[in-house]
Amino acid sequence: MTLLFKFLSFNAGDRHLLITTLILLAAMRLGLWLLPFRTLLKLLAKISQPVTQTTNQVSIRKIVWAVEVASRYMPGVKCLARALTTQVLMNRYSHPCQLRIGVAKDKTGILEAHAWIEHQGKIVIGNLADLSRFIPLPTLEGVKL
Repeated sequence: MTLLFKFLSFNAGDRHLLITTLILLAAMRLGLWLLPFRTLLKLLAKISQPVTQTTNQVSIRKIVWAVEVASRYMPGVKCLARALTTQVLMNRYSHPCQLRIGVAKDKTGILEAHAWIEHQGKIVIGNLADLSRFIPLPTLEGVKL
């Protein structure tokens, strides 16, 4: 009940953004599980079109907040789902961003990957204390899907 009261204490715009983010994050997890990555990226490109209403501008800080909050209530969400969700929302609200995926080996030699989002060269979501050990892969910009 406390969670419901807390949700209702947000303004209508924040509630709408949270619900949208929660749905998008769930769809992202399902898409990552069921679809080839290329197919998922094609679908995301279609839904990432900017919102035409200029009066409903949402800041990057609010988008990151919504993704962080929605991720807390959805178990099993990994960095790639969070990054892709953030990317879709930032594109929809006309904040240019770049999906970055990096790889590294852990101490035992097992390959690890991590995803994050950058805006104007700054990390907006997915920052880690040891992010520098991940070698970024080339971006997917300009790649024909």
